Amino acid sequence: MKPRRSMLFIPGANAAMLSTSFVYGADAVMFDLEDAVALREKDTARLLVYHALQHPFYQNVEKVVRINPLNTPFGLSDLEAAVRGGVNIVRLPKTDSKEDVLELEKHIERIELVCGREAGSTKIMAAVESAMGVVNAVEIATSSPRMVAIALAAFDYVMDMGTCRGDGTELFYARCAVLHAARVAGIAAYDAVWSDINNEEGFLKEVKLARGLGFNGKSLVNPRQIELLHQAYAPTRKEVEHAFEVIAAAKEAESRGLGVVSLHGKMVDGPIIDHARKVVTLSASGIRD
Repeated sequence: MKPRRSMLFIPGANAAMLSTSFVYGADAVMFDLEDAVALREKDTARLLVYHALQHPFYQNVEKVVRINPLNTPFGLSDLEAAVRGGVNIVRLPKTDSKEDVLELEKHIERIELVCGREAGSTKIMAAVESAMGVVNAVEIATSSPRMVAIALAAFDYVMDMGTCRGDGTELFYARCAVLHAARVAGIAAYDAVWSDINNEEGFLKEVKLARGLGFNGKSLVNPRQIELLHQAYAPTRKEVEHAFEVIAAAKEAESRGLGVVSLHGKMVDGPIIDHARKVVTLSASGIRD
């Protein structure tokens, strides 16, 4: 599985960051055409992102574009530029229901056909930002075969709930709902942004919470957060050693035609083997002592 630990937000109107953000080592870069771009810069940002998507140095980086909502004057133009530019994933903001996803999917299919992209090659990420979106998280996550991830966006959600960011209690239900929806759909789940970039202790505390709940990763607003996040998500040496033992035991049992796998006197079933494979995949990007 492709690691989806870090998704770095890049303002679409910031030409300098668009031309260099591939160097930071994030698992994905998200070119933002929505909240990070002023109204007077929307057209310029769209053109800059279109060209950045085709930059050869981004060839091996997962490229995401957050478009403006489709019910705004900018949404469809953003989508045209993103799909034609070769985006990997379109992030749909303010996703409240599966109908929002199906409308996006319809437009993507049309654009792929017209511009000659392989049908189905443009994937979708839904951003849940409201109480309605949280309640409908399962139907959103399962609404399209193009859906590869679902993300919780905290600021609009807490505003909708009439509260504010605090110790995490205010997001607990939303996190659980979004995460369960992702697991039902078999897709990745991104936790919300931590915006206080100078508070590394607070950031790491929230990362620990998100990882403990089961989130694949987190949306980020500053490159300084990438290494901290990756280190926090890296498996320990002991975990990696155990994972290799599990995989070896599973292969041995398979070669002998055994349906039951035992390791150190304990039964090893399918979910444990799958988890071991994920640990090994993550270990390729770093190991904690």
